[in-house]
Amino acid sequence: MMRSWDHWVEEALQKLQHLQLVGSLRPIHLHSAPALEAQKPIEDEFNVFDELQPWDRSAVQVQITEATFQKWVHDIPSSGDDDGTQSFKKLLLFSTNDYLGLGSHPTIGKAAAKVALEHGMGPRSSALICGYTDYHRLLESCLADLKEKEDCLLCPTGFAANTSLMVALGSVGTLLAAGKTPSPDEKIAIFSDALNHASIIDGIRIADKQKSVQIFVYRHCDMNHLDALFLALHLCFDRSSCKIMKKVVVTDSVFSMDGDVAPMVELVKLRKEHDFLLVIDDAHGTLIFGKNGGGVAEEFNCERDVDICVGTLSKAVGCQGGFIACSKKWKQLIQSRGRSFIFSTATPVPIAAAAHAALIVARKETWRRRAIWNRVEDFRALTGIPIKSPIISLVVGSEEKALQASQSLLKYGFHVTAIRPPTVPLNSCRLRVTLSAMHTRHDIEKLVDALSRCINFQELM
Repeated sequence: MMRSWDHWVEEALQKLQHLQLVGSLRPIHLHSAPALEAQKPIEDEFNVFDELQPWDRSAVQVQITEATFQKWVHDIPSSGDDDGTQSFKKLLLFSTNDYLGLGSHPTIGKAAAKVALEHGMGPRSSALICGYTDYHRLLESCLADLKEKEDCLLCPTGFAANTSLMVALGSVGTLLAAGKTPSPDEKIAIFSDALNHASIIDGIRIADKQKSVQIFVYRHCDMNHLDALFLALHLCFDRSSCKIMKKVVVTDSVFSMDGDVAPMVELVKLRKEHDFLLVIDDAHGTLIFGKNGGGVAEEFNCERDVDICVGTLSKAVGCQGGFIACSKKWKQLIQSRGRSFIFSTATPVPIAAAAHAALIVARKETWRRRAIWNRVEDFRALTGIPIKSPIISLVVGSEEKALQASQSLLKYGFHVTAIRPPTVPLNSCRLRVTLSAMHTRHDIEKLVDALSRCINFQELM
């Protein structure tokens, strides 16, 4: 199937070349910036540590003023104003996406500071104009290696990465139809999990406006339903004279609200049977899953079966931005047709340098990944809830119950977010707990004790 998609992408690129619309990335070399061949000496300059350090706790320990605390506890709307009081409340965060605590790592901060002092924030332009530097290229190469892909494209956010990719996918149908509305057999069939992230959904909706895609939503992680949709598609088009050949399945790898993991083994099996392009959003899997932190595809030993991997730098990497790990042909297509990428200012250079440093630190400080999975096991053992990731969804039902539980936890000193409509359906409100490598077992014990005073664990199983 990849040979077919390679052919279609190559044909789409030829159309763009004919129209002189292929976007080009030409890295600006910043004075004294690291060259790609100098990567190893640069790594040797980074300080790494063998265990939890005092600064690591700042990733999960915060303080707020008494006035803000009271507004929070009583669910009083606030515009961010504070009364300047010197009275503070300390909170332990169980709501951060900084899974490995890299956001407070001094080596990563120093990498950003060094580049900021030398070069400022960067060219301040879109990547296709003059916002792309050798720092961006170095980071892309490291991410491509991490995901075992040929290349990688940096985007300003993970949201922009998903929308850029979906729009680029839709453009394949339009380009191959020579600018006309694609006929049914020229359209792209996109199969999307019902609980995919909003960025995927919005990207597909934008692609749909091009009238070049046909959208199929399969029940959450239901491979029988996905298989049935493929069969129904084939039967439908077998009755006519056409057949949609260009099929794509897109799914979160770890679902951000429930913390469950996509059925990768079953997806790979279906991919071989139905010949589709497999796209995963590994935002919550990158640096967490897999022996080397390569993500969910590495965890299930199916990197070669995942054709395109989207990710973010704002969660376990502890920085900001998004990326798309893919082939060089796909990269060229996305940078030419992905509007969210094309029309956004590039990632500031110090952030690119910090993210590069974070990848090196994460690879060397393997204890961080072990620590977060130890905390997952602690929570599982203490509650009996069979969680599969650091994201824990405790469904309590009504909005009132969720708010009351969240406010009670605040009084105990824990920040746990209550998730309410429209983020989740009515009567499925929940507490969303996220674990970090910076939490200790004692933290988990105290949280579980506080939770047991607010909810009934038996009702959640």
